[in-house]
Amino acid sequence: MGKNQTGYFGEFGGRYSPEILTEALEELESTYQKLKKSKKFQKELTYYLQNYVGRPSPLTFAERLTKHWGGARVWLKREDLNHTGAHKINNAIGQALLARHMGKKRIIAETGAGQHGLATATVGAMFGLETVIYMGAVDVERQNLNAKKIEMLGAKILPVTAGEATLKEATSEAMRDWALNVKTTHYIVGSAIGPHPFPTIVKDFQSVIGKETKTQFKKINKKLPNAIVACVGGGSNAIGMFDGFIKDKQVKIYGAEAGGLGANPGEHSATITYGKTGFLHGTKTLIIQDEFGQIVPAHSVSAGLDYPGVGPEHAYLAKLGRVDYRKVSDEQALESFLEISRVEGIIPALETAHAFYIARSIAKELGKKKDIVICLSGRGDKDVTEVLRLLGEKSK
Repeated sequence: MGKNQTGYFGEFGGRYSPEILTEALEELESTYQKLKKSKKFQKELTYYLQNYVGRPSPLTFAERLTKHWGGARVWLKREDLNHTGAHKINNAIGQALLARHMGKKRIIAETGAGQHGLATATVGAMFGLETVIYMGAVDVERQNLNAKKIEMLGAKILPVTAGEATLKEATSEAMRDWALNVKTTHYIVGSAIGPHPFPTIVKDFQSVIGKETKTQFKKINKKLPNAIVACVGGGSNAIGMFDGFIKDKQVKIYGAEAGGLGANPGEHSATITYGKTGFLHGTKTLIIQDEFGQIVPAHSVSAGLDYPGVGPEHAYLAKLGRVDYRKVSDEQALESFLEISRVEGIIPALETAHAFYIARSIAKELGKKKDIVICLSGRGDKDVTEVLRLLGEKSK
């Protein structure tokens, strides 16, 4: 929607990267355009999504949550049931296949919550590719289980200690690595961010979420849902979910971003709420920045939303008014994390807990006999230790 040949979504997007990466990005774009039209490649991708990832993921009616919230019928798109426990594997499989077709023997990735790092390490092991994962030192600590899993799969983790030592810095280091090793290496960008063609490639590989949801919901209910909700950091699970419904004007679309601790700079990752147009990691998008255009450190209780930018297509959809983006505080996300665990018997990722929080008020606004679908982007076992630590601090 709204994208032209140069990779723009309205005024957002494009390719603003170092000259050294131009050749690699052009190679990636031409390879992808060719393979996208190849029935053989699509068959290969479908094979791995079905037989390795476990797709299609179920669409589950949340009966107890529906009664508990007392509003619209609540449905969950269960990306948490994918192999590796989140939506990230959909894109990692697709891009690993691209790397293989380009003859690259080494793959690298950035990761915050560890789910994309885990997915990349998984496909690296499966395809026999040397794998390096850049992860902020802060995130290595708060997502230690995923960090250990990544190493168990044979990938090398390089903790990044610069700046805030979280996702932004991990992305910057991965970009530097790629610039130095473009001949042998493919950078599997994990979110709908970065220079063209990454936002489009990631959206296309994640669009399986929205396509499946639409087909599954219509088969059960003979209609479309009234609303869909997903959490937004860089925004890959959300853009994948939204893509299936963007043209269906009767379906309301909501994105939940990280409101963190408050409205002051450095306290949140609510890019669409507070961001201004700028340039970050090779793309023009909304960014949390100061009056001099310097990037302000981001904060979120969830490592996967802890990023001071957002995918350019999300910036475009916000400007169009097609998607309603709302911020959710750390405290509200923790509240939903516990609520969903105890009411529905599903421990959600802290990222997804943000989507659940706004879904609760939307379900009440919609009222009974209406339907809302939440993209349950990942499971929360990775977050249990951190949540217990935070709850322990609150009880002191």
